[in-house]
Amino acid sequence: MSGSDRAAAETVQQQIIDDFALLQDWSERYQYLIDLGRQLPPLDGSEKTDANLLHGCQSQVWVVASGDADCLHFRAASDAAIVSGLIALMLKVYDGRSAETVLEMKPDFISSIGLDRHLSSTRNNGLAALHKRLQAEAARRLAAGG
Repeated sequence: MSGSDRAAAETVQQQIIDDFALLQDWSERYQYLIDLGRQLPPLDGSEKTDANLLHGCQSQVWVVASGDADCLHFRAASDAAIVSGLIALMLKVYDGRSAETVLEMKPDFISSIGLDRHLSSTRNNGLAALHKRLQAEAARRLAAGG
């Protein structure tokens, strides 16, 4: 993982942590997640396919990946407001990164802001499934040689 790519991803994670620290309580944090989710660009109906459907989530989540091993781009959508916000956080960290960074960078912000303690087990499992899907897309790009 290139130093600058890793540093950029770490900076984004720290910004997420700082943003959440400004919010007074979990009702504000959930509202912030909902607001972030509303800002996600929508997927076309043609992108909401079984191939793009993320398994392991209680809500419906679709993930679309593009790019190569040097720069991966992710787009995603959900039918649930809070889940859309969780997706937005993950995409802030991983979109535009190298496949190597996607594979090696852990989403440490999740525990740092307490999300792991304030989400249901099904949402935590869904977040883990999303991370694994992003990593799988990165691994696929590396295996293809770019």
